[in-house]
Amino acid sequence: MSPPKDGRERASDPAAPPSVALSVVIPVYNEEDSVRPVLTSLRDVMDSLGRPYEVIVVDDGSRDGTWPRLRELTAGFPALRVVRLRANFGQTAALAAGFDLARGELVATLDGDGQNDPADLPRLVDKLKEGYDVVSGWRHDRQDPFWSRRLPSQIANGLISCITGVHLHDYGCALKVYRREILQDVALYGEMHRFLPALCHWVGATVGELPVGHARRQRGVSKYGLGRTVRVLLDLLTVKFLMSYWTRPIQIFGLLGLVLGGAGLALGGVLSYQKIVLGLGLANRPILLLSVLLVLVGFQFVSIGLLGEMLVRTYHESQRKPIYTIREIVSERLT
Repeated sequence: MSPPKDGRERASDPAAPPSVALSVVIPVYNEEDSVRPVLTSLRDVMDSLGRPYEVIVVDDGSRDGTWPRLRELTAGFPALRVVRLRANFGQTAALAAGFDLARGELVATLDGDGQNDPADLPRLVDKLKEGYDVVSGWRHDRQDPFWSRRLPSQIANGLISCITGVHLHDYGCALKVYRREILQDVALYGEMHRFLPALCHWVGATVGELPVGHARRQRGVSKYGLGRTVRVLLDLLTVKFLMSYWTRPIQIFGLLGLVLGGAGLALGGVLSYQKIVLGLGLANRPILLLSVLLVLVGFQFVSIGLLGEMLVRTYHESQRKPIYTIREIVSERLT
């Protein structure tokens, strides 16, 4: 079969045995001063493991000298593959590109800014042996400003843990290790990378956590700030809906519709009693409009739920997408 005409490299057949033990995916954006020390340190750690590995660095449309620097680093580093996206699609897209190209039995992620310590990777890999499918790093002694970085992160981590039910201290830590088969069941889009452990748990993965080191940023400028807090909250609502109701939208929209519609009907019954039995006037009472509004809004919510059910049914039947994932099959073959 000829290679894809669009020039994109495709991962091998998921059913085929992986050719490497560990793939390390590193998304970078405008990190020309950091990529060399990060990759040098990572190479020393990975060579010491004595296991076949690969490093996939995805340049997310950098506008500085990151790409030429990465091209230089491929010389003499056979395990390194560098990928250049056509534009700045965001960290989620960069990770998705790396995951699609990864061939390892295990897939690790690492930031390209030099704040994660590659020496922690073997510890995370060993943690998987305890039965976990995903192990997430926890920057226990985080070296970032408190008010602008650590406090918003702590609040976000608490909200994400409470809403998703996957309790982690540090969702934002890029240092994580996954079993490859788990990532194949997770679809990434938007800015969902920060919820990856929860999304993996959604498809049946067991998630663990391990304290890791964290260093102050020595080079470059952080790409994150307080502005992303609102985006995190909006994405969290999406994740909660997808994890709880994506295959049964009628259960959330229908419930809201029944509650609001029922409240409107009950209020209308009280008003009707006051008008018919007690003879009270309703013409100048805004509560009558509220009753009608509640009934109409309730009807709309139920309609949205039914439409959602039709879309979900159409999606699953057209895509033949399973509504389950299998962890393991064991059988005794009879001859």
